[in-house]
Amino acid sequence: MRVLIVKTSSMGDVLHTLPALTDAQNAIPGIRFDWVVEEGFAQIPGWHSAVEQVIPVAIRRWRKSWFRADTRKERAAFIAQLQKYHYDAVIDAQGLIKSAFLITRKARGIKHGQDRHSAREPLASWFYDIKHPIPKNQHAVERTRQLFALSLGYSVPAQKGDYGIAQRFLTTPPADANTYLVFLHATTRDNKHWPEQHWRELIALTADSGLKIKFPWGAPHEYERAKRLAKGFQHVEVLPKLPLEEIANVLAGAKAVVSVDTGLSHLTAALDRPNITLYGPTDPGLIGGYGKNQSEICASDKNLLSLTASSVQEKLKRFMG
Repeated sequence: MRVLIVKTSSMGDVLHTLPALTDAQNAIPGIRFDWVVEEGFAQIPGWHSAVEQVIPVAIRRWRKSWFRADTRKERAAFIAQLQKYHYDAVIDAQGLIKSAFLITRKARGIKHGQDRHSAREPLASWFYDIKHPIPKNQHAVERTRQLFALSLGYSVPAQKGDYGIAQRFLTTPPADANTYLVFLHATTRDNKHWPEQHWRELIALTADSGLKIKFPWGAPHEYERAKRLAKGFQHVEVLPKLPLEEIANVLAGAKAVVSVDTGLSHLTAALDRPNITLYGPTDPGLIGGYGKNQSEICASDKNLLSLTASSVQEKLKRFMG
């Protein structure tokens, strides 16, 4: 059985889809998936053993020059790859008009998705052949597991979902595994940042633990913040810029992770690493850390300024040993 998945972004949403693949792989022997995903996240689906082919799409980049000749050529090549197979099922797990119109409707096979009461954008359901009701008052991982089960004809397992990628990284951990913490300080929205002074206070509180602290980063402004946070501390390392798979390797070897609400926090959860996520304006109940060893601290007033370094350290002690 060959199935096409349409789940293009974001990093957290892509990762939240993985447990549904593990469910299907266990329920339907020999099932294989192709996966349409934004080019920036194209490494992730291939980490799962049930994925046969990753089909990168570049809608975020194309929309800046939609009618330019080279963009039209790229889009035509993408459609040709998309239509290479007639799939036993096409599952749109994105639930957006953009993905349903530009991608799902052009794929070959019976198209499944959430009904208009369930999809993130109700009009997206117009483009599906079979529409499934998926209750909204549950975690995104569980919603996707239900969508796959209804689309492919099996029951959702009772146990917690398994991302199916941890073993890939944990079998060959870094040489210094379990001797360091990772602090994930970077996120996209200003009101999801923990103040720099709080980070530095937490760094100081961990100085006597014997553990190093590693700071990954992606963009230049994140690198500058990491350098500010590390200044004056001997046990802190600002990492070089790394591709996503190498960041996953670093996370897989961490004794524990402290993170704000960011895509790499969800990657930590997918790797089964102990993780404390700090939440301010966002609600972790529906899109928070899902998996083993996941913990959270929520600001009661939705403002991360009120979360103290000492309160984070107290929770971190449980994982530091």
